[in-house]
Amino acid sequence: MTSVAQPPSSAELTVIHVPVSDPRVRPLLRELGHEYSTRYGKDAHAEISRYPDDEFTESYGGLLLLLLERGDPVAGGAFRRYDEATAELKRIWTHSARRRRGLARRVIAELEREASARGYRRIYLTTGPRQPEARALYLATGYTPLFDTGADPESIGPLPFEKHLPVTAHTGKATDL
Repeated sequence: MTSVAQPPSSAELTVIHVPVSDPRVRPLLRELGHEYSTRYGKDAHAEISRYPDDEFTESYGGLLLLLLERGDPVAGGAFRRYDEATAELKRIWTHSARRRRGLARRVIAELEREASARGYRRIYLTTGPRQPEARALYLATGYTPLFDTGADPESIGPLPFEKHLPVTAHTGKATDL
């Protein structure tokens, strides 16, 4: 008999906003670096260092968040200011031992909620052509592909997506989407 991992209850998960320098972010960066290198080669580590850490801070219009399960980081993600109305999602991650539990969807929802609360009206993101699970996640969570979905992903390069956020009163606090 095969057991299916059950998603953690909301009571078991804590969402925290942290700077990139927080030690709890290290598993995210380490696993993303390994994942990118495995799929795209040794130069893929440059993707993680492409943007200065400051771009993921509130003062620059960004955010990095982690989902903690009983205090341990199990998923996370970030956004940075793309333009006045648009946040760009980056560094979406789920711990390799905790996948297939809906954690990435929860991260996406939290990032959307926070972006909306900060006045962003649109989300933009790209994923690599060798990440079919990420492509499927973005399609399943309502993102519009900005590329020909019938084309060979390798012929496109980074796969861009967008999602327009609902207009909510800007209070500086997170609101439910």
